Amino acid sequence: MAGYREHVTVSTLLGIGYGAAGVWGWGMTPYQGIMAACLTGASGMLPDLDSDTGRPVREMTSLTATAAAFFTMQNITLKHGLTEVGLVWAVIIYLLVRYGGMWLINKLAVHRGMFHSLPALLIASQLALMFYPSNDLRVKIMMATGIGLGFLSHLILDEVYSVQWNGLMVGLKSSAGSAVKLFSSHWLPNLFTYSVLAAITYFNLQSIGLWQPPEQLIRIQEAMSHALERY
Repeated sequence: MAGYREHVTVSTLLGIGYGAAGVWGWGMTPYQGIMAACLTGASGMLPDLDSDTGRPVREMTSLTATAAAFFTMQNITLKHGLTEVGLVWAVIIYLLVRYGGMWLINKLAVHRGMFHSLPALLIASQLALMFYPSNDLRVKIMMATGIGLGFLSHLILDEVYSVQWNGLMVGLKSSAGSAVKLFSSHWLPNLFTYSVLAAITYFNLQSIGLWQPPEQLIRIQEAMSHALERY
């Protein structure tokens, strides 16, 4: 299994290349390129949120909580211009992700479980597409793709390190195939992961206009929205 240093090195180098390509190849601003590079580099450690070792978990939960709080504040400010409301929600989101999220992960996740999987990669990417504070869809897609690349580098590196060489003979460790996978051996993590993926995919497809929900579902959403406005 690749270690912390290897994952950070590979994803950081990948992020630098991706950010540079965004600026010189896709017409992004230098600041957008830097942000894409940072997200790509940081996401190289996202699968290890389920790790039972200290350093990756501490650093990634703090970074994830900070990013979630920042994106929340920016989104509220962009849509409503309410800076104080954004700050309050940023603090709430930080505490929920930093402490509540870690408690939930420790209770439910196992190392090399569904956090190390292709569906988890899609969830991480689509969360960036959903919450990144920009009105430009191209920018949101670039950031989401960067997170997916960093995440994928972690999975591939774990698989590479599962190969053992003994002279000219090649063997596989017991961890081979446990990173780049679609399903785990337990049905409950699979159900939870794919339910989350389906919900996020539905939201994103609807928000960017690629899928129009049935009329009955629209009425249910409107009724729920009106009920929430009353309270």
